[in-house]
Amino acid sequence: MKKETVILYIVIAFLVGFIAGATVAILKGSSGGGKPAMVQKPQPVPQGDLPPAGPGPGPSPTELNLKIKTLQGIVKKDPKNLPAWVELGNLHFDAGQPKEAIEAYNQYLAIKPDNADVRTDLGIMYRQLGDFDRAIGEFKKAAQTDPKHMNSRYNIGIVLLHDKQDVKGAIKAWEEYLKVDTNSERANRIRSQIDKMKQMAEKMPPPKPPAAK
Repeated sequence: MKKETVILYIVIAFLVGFIAGATVAILKGSSGGGKPAMVQKPQPVPQGDLPPAGPGPGPSPTELNLKIKTLQGIVKKDPKNLPAWVELGNLHFDAGQPKEAIEAYNQYLAIKPDNADVRTDLGIMYRQLGDFDRAIGEFKKAAQTDPKHMNSRYNIGIVLLHDKQDVKGAIKAWEEYLKVDTNSERANRIRSQIDKMKQMAEKMPPPKPPAAK
């Protein structure tokens, strides 16, 4: 076995272990909370005829379906009701229905394309479907819309590292993130991860030149 092959196997094993141990929580659109998407509730929308939110950690499946049907009726009568579209997307998000969430978020963004929070949530839903390139594209659009939007920038690195195993790409993405967030606890964690990732990248063999035709 060639030495380069042995090194490659070692690096791949190290990469798999590193990714498994790295922080991989994707973050919802709100740039202020920094909570993982699984626990962050969508922001309430002021809408007079929406069903009231019930007490407790979250609505039951029956309540969730009722809210979804109510909102579907609202947007059918008023397709330009932006609060209803984003709330419908959030409910589908929480229900684990990415295709339906994507439809609702796209309806919202067709009217208001400059909302970085909604576009970030859209990217998360594409990631859940396994469309990692589209997810990264939406995160980049969100960051372009709002250069200080931290969660979209953070998520780019997560998808590159965890889903595409692109260590160098993730390093670059998180270095861009650190230009926006310099002193937070998350920034310190990212710096530590970048240092480890750079050490790992140095051990990776250089790509082979393309074969001559």
